[in-house]
Amino acid sequence: MKKNLSASSLLICIILTFVLIAAGCSTNSTSADDTNAKVVKVVDGDTLDVEFNGKTERIRLLLVDTPETVHPSKPVEPFGPEASKFAKETLSNQRVKLEFDVSERDKYGRLLAYVWIDGKMFNELLLEKGLARVAYVYPPNVKYVDPFRAIQSKAQKAELGIWSIENYATDRGFDDSAAKKNSKASENSKPRAQTKDSSSSKSNQPSIGSCKKPTIKGNISSKGDKIYHVPGGQSYESTKAEEMFCSEADAEAAGFRKAKR
Repeated sequence: MKKNLSASSLLICIILTFVLIAAGCSTNSTSADDTNAKVVKVVDGDTLDVEFNGKTERIRLLLVDTPETVHPSKPVEPFGPEASKFAKETLSNQRVKLEFDVSERDKYGRLLAYVWIDGKMFNELLLEKGLARVAYVYPPNVKYVDPFRAIQSKAQKAELGIWSIENYATDRGFDDSAAKKNSKASENSKPRAQTKDSSSSKSNQPSIGSCKKPTIKGNISSKGDKIYHVPGGQSYESTKAEEMFCSEADAEAAGFRKAKR
């Protein structure tokens, strides 16, 4: 009896040992707890540079895509500046944790990762705010695709960010023509003012962004300087708006700089 118990105990110990070893091996390459990095540059909403393993690496966020802001052959897309601004505010100069899937690099040599900060995954935060769509779903890197799609579905129903523009975010990317059509439809649906006062002239100015009431004034000086004015600024009331913007990020993306006064 004692021999049988000893043999059984030994067998259990061996099995537990193998289970612990396997568990440790299975998390070495994917756990967000053992791959620390520091963000040194945010390129745009879904791309950043980090210090990792003693060198600077470019990171492409897995399974998400934000509108373009720095593409060499594409214009700045709606909600691209907002996504980029959110990434910079959240990640710049911060220590983060990288979690990898099965394949660690894309064809451009960039590291593909889920980026964690303060216990939250940044990929998910973009989806929650409607600043990104689920994209580039290429097996075997599909670890979080199902929860990502569930988060995206909630943002769609709430019409947040990119989902506030009908047919703009698609399975194939972002349709700029849909954004332009939506902007024109919004302008045509506005009642036309009967008097030519200052308020009506403001509403007739072209606007950039998707908010209903842009308040930031863009003006081009006689020297060609593109300057934007925010409410409360010294020259805001006296400035004639040639373009209206929903956010400072939109104005800067269009090439305007903030007024000094």
